[in-house]
Amino acid sequence: MSYDLAVWYPSRLLSDEEALKQYQELCNEIIGDLEPHTSIDAFYLELSSVHPEIDDVPEDKIGDFDFSPWSVEHDRSDRHILMSCVWSRSDYVYDFVLKLAKKHGLAVFDPQLTKIHYPNV
Repeated sequence: MSYDLAVWYPSRLLSDEEALKQYQELCNEIIGDLEPHTSIDAFYLELSSVHPEIDDVPEDKIGDFDFSPWSVEHDRSDRHILMSCVWSRSDYVYDFVLKLAKKHGLAVFDPQLTKIHYPNV
């Protein structure tokens, strides 16, 4: 079981239900409703510098979820990032991603709670 989060640039405010629909579209590789933004790349670079993607984990760190809590490779474009982490690290990843997204001016959607978080709201 994994814990999932999505990040995108909030060019407009969505309700939690609208954000769920946006998330479902992202899961189906439909990204046209989102605006490309340089903050996505900046967020990704900082995220992966702290916790490398699962495919970039050195052999001696495989299974070290403090080093890399991800359960699968991120799904990303210049418009979004979908992340899945192991459930045991969900609280930490949730807090870490929220803080990092706020720093970069990005929205975070939590599909487990059907809740969108905006950086300045």
